[in-house]
Amino acid sequence: MTYEKKKCWSILLRLYHWGLVLSIVFLVATGIYINWPWSNTLLLGTGLFPMAWMRYTHFVAGYVFTAAVLIRIFLYIFGNAQERITDCLPINGRNINNLVKTVLQYTYISDDHDERLGHNVLAGLTYVITILAAIFQLVSGFYMLFPESAAWQGWGVAIFGNQQEARFVHHLLMWWFIIFTVIHVYLVIWNDLTGPEGLVSSIFTGVKFKHKKA
Repeated sequence: MTYEKKKCWSILLRLYHWGLVLSIVFLVATGIYINWPWSNTLLLGTGLFPMAWMRYTHFVAGYVFTAAVLIRIFLYIFGNAQERITDCLPINGRNINNLVKTVLQYTYISDDHDERLGHNVLAGLTYVITILAAIFQLVSGFYMLFPESAAWQGWGVAIFGNQQEARFVHHLLMWWFIIFTVIHVYLVIWNDLTGPEGLVSSIFTGVKFKHKKA
């Protein structure tokens, strides 16, 4: 059986992916410290201001996260065929069929694999939900960061109410990104080991391997 290279992901999507990855790592690490600062560190009393640096790193990572989310929203509308939102949602017969077959395959009920160049619809749908969660995460974060801003306060009050409720939602959504990352990494490695597409390498090169048609 022979394979051919197929261009799948644009450079912009790959930049989005790695920007999101790095920002999530720093946001989660610093966010956990901000929420549960330990008091027995040797840094306390040294003038190094660990909490200030954690908050500063959190804010910088938050801006990277914001840029990544905006890039993905742009690609949902203007990206290539595999990157657009219409390829990610079960809105037609082909996508619904792919969603069903993917669920059956992942649960080991069936070995039938519906090959496609972009995301399978289960993954694509999960990514759309994650971007929606990211938007709420951004609004809640900027609502807390800029208490003097009438614009952010307007959005924040309308969506969350007071800042304490926004802080609770912000913290709760962090766990969505942690759980999503663990499952995502597992399934990507699983797919790379069980399929010929070169899923892991594709997020670096933008290229997948597909069966060559006779």
